[in-house]
Amino acid sequence: MRLRGCWRTCLLLALHLVAASAQGEVFEEDLTLRPLRDGKLEARFSFTTLLKGATPRDPRSLERDDEAQHYTLFPLALGQLLREHAVTELHLTLNAGKWNYDQWGHPDEPGVGTGAELWVWMGDSVPTSVDQRWQGLRHSLAGLFCASLGHLDEQRTTSPTLTFQPEGSLPNFTHPHQLRHATLPSEHVCTENLTPFLKLLPCKSRSGIAHLLNPHKLFDADWHGLGVHVRYREQVGVEVRLAFQAVFDPVRYSHNKRRDWSLRSVFDRSIERACPVARSSKVQVELPHETTYTISPGPTDVLDNVATYTINSGHEALDIAMQWPEEGSFEYSDTSQATPLTDISVRRNLKGTGQADARLTLELTNNLPIQVSTGYLETMPWHLQFYLHTLRAHVDGAPRDDLVHILSYTPPVPHSRPALLQAVLTLPPRATLHLTMDVSKPFLRYTEHPPDAQRGWDLPSAVFVPFAFGELDTSEMTANDTSISAETHGRRASRDHRRPRRMYTPVMLVDLATPDFSMPYNVIIMSCTLIALIFGSIFNLLTRRFAVVRVDQPEVPEHEAKVTMSAVSAADKKTS
Repeated sequence: MRLRGCWRTCLLLALHLVAASAQGEVFEEDLTLRPLRDGKLEARFSFTTLLKGATPRDPRSLERDDEAQHYTLFPLALGQLLREHAVTELHLTLNAGKWNYDQWGHPDEPGVGTGAELWVWMGDSVPTSVDQRWQGLRHSLAGLFCASLGHLDEQRTTSPTLTFQPEGSLPNFTHPHQLRHATLPSEHVCTENLTPFLKLLPCKSRSGIAHLLNPHKLFDADWHGLGVHVRYREQVGVEVRLAFQAVFDPVRYSHNKRRDWSLRSVFDRSIERACPVARSSKVQVELPHETTYTISPGPTDVLDNVATYTINSGHEALDIAMQWPEEGSFEYSDTSQATPLTDISVRRNLKGTGQADARLTLELTNNLPIQVSTGYLETMPWHLQFYLHTLRAHVDGAPRDDLVHILSYTPPVPHSRPALLQAVLTLPPRATLHLTMDVSKPFLRYTEHPPDAQRGWDLPSAVFVPFAFGELDTSEMTANDTSISAETHGRRASRDHRRPRRMYTPVMLVDLATPDFSMPYNVIIMSCTLIALIFGSIFNLLTRRFAVVRVDQPEVPEHEAKVTMSAVSAADKKTS
């Protein structure tokens, strides 16, 4: 009895410690579903864990052992990396596909560049430099998420501070903070990246909203990507947000080509039970502007055209469904006539047929009746070198070099550093700005080519950040501008309380001069053939015995030949 009472006391003490530690950690999860006008469905999963009262590690303390960290809900594997490399802010995204800004608008998660993107803010220090910690962080994240992040070496690393501003607070350390940014456009997200992603969640994928993360359905989407975001909120704590975003096509899944959808049809699962450690768990559905749709079951709350479903422990299995009963098969609209859903539209191309030079072209269209200023970032590996003196800007065929401001260019260093181009562009109202610049393609060593050299090299996305919008001149407004003036002012009002949102262009493929990799194969085949012929001839001469056969001797009868052979055999036995 005494032993049983001791075990009971220890168990109660352990539960008390767990409850006490959990009071400093808060976990929230939510799912946002947004029907798109082209019949597709955007789904954004967000899992946020807040470590209250925590602060990033000071880089000066890397010389000594770190303080003990006890986590209950906070992901331990990620927390150890942040403390080991003294990271203040971290953003990692792995995406596959091309985000269609004109038809889908701005995504809920801005980092939608194709491939892998990693950028961090770290405080500088004397014992261990930022570059050393950046290298260790890349390899640690590569092992944690089973991705090729180790290839984000110094040949892909830049510091574009004008485009990637910190999203949280930066502690006042002795040394200033520095930015490190790198992209790998050829990296894609797959199941081996999703598995460690789910292990960072408190409930994994067994309960809660994370139960809908079915890899068979997620990676069948038209676009999908995951993200890991860490930031420090002053006087609040350290926040880790794990996000997964995907764009599904219900019309492709439907047998009758309808855009009706449900959680069961999209994810092949429903929310069976709530995550027991989540303080808040909810599903939000943005309601379309059409009045002919139906949604079931009834939402918990509807506010600002958003239906909210709250998930709690006593909730039954939730399977949200939206239907358009008066609509037959879904008819796709003419995308060329549809109004873009973003303030600006961007198209980037690399033109030229030669393998030594090409021309980079940009088309930026201002969709608003007001002037827009946007930041422009171009990060190119040293495989493509800019001729900055050939940069030209045109609007309606007229030269407008005055629209390019604050131009900053860091030339590449072969085998060491990429090129970094930053500028501020001014877009006139409802006009298209054309930028052109000549580029050169250097010759690479044959050992520097990838295994699929004939395919070409993936070039990272360009990034645009619209940050300043002019005033609307009502005296020169047309009838079309008047019809959208309310929408324009609504957009501007919604931007007042949000930070500028980044826009990524699709990646490009460049064809560099490729050597004839079949030549070594031909040399090997020819050498082996010659060696085989020479060696075979000499080997035959050295090992083969030659005997003279006389063909002009008279034939011997068969019985005499047998007698002769018997006599020869008897003679051989006597001699032996």
